Amino acid sequence: MTMTNFLQEAQKFEIQVYKKKKPKDLEELKQNHVAFSGSPLRHPADAEKIVLVADPYSGNAFYYEFKVSDISYMEELPSLVNPEGETIPMARIWVKKKSVGVRCLPFLVGDIKIM
Repeated sequence: MTMTNFLQEAQKFEIQVYKKKKPKDLEELKQNHVAFSGSPLRHPADAEKIVLVADPYSGNAFYYEFKVSDISYMEELPSLVNPEGETIPMARIWVKKKSVGVRCLPFLVGDIKIM
């Protein structure tokens, strides 16, 4: 499955549905969590996970996978707009420290030509 197919199968993650109350103690949040930013998508095969595309318009796009249960707080960031006028929602998620996440960096396999 290519990155493009994977992301096309993943649906937009409704940030408003997931947003929890703002934590009372932001210092405690910063001590016990790590923030990741990107475009949130539903995982195409596992409803218990979220996909976070770090830079959706980059040619070197990569994404993270996290368990939804490991995310304590999600906040909206300004959306990105491409030249065609399509918007991509962006978010910052706060993931509990010592949680297991996956960082995926897809690439095209090919021979390297040496001069």
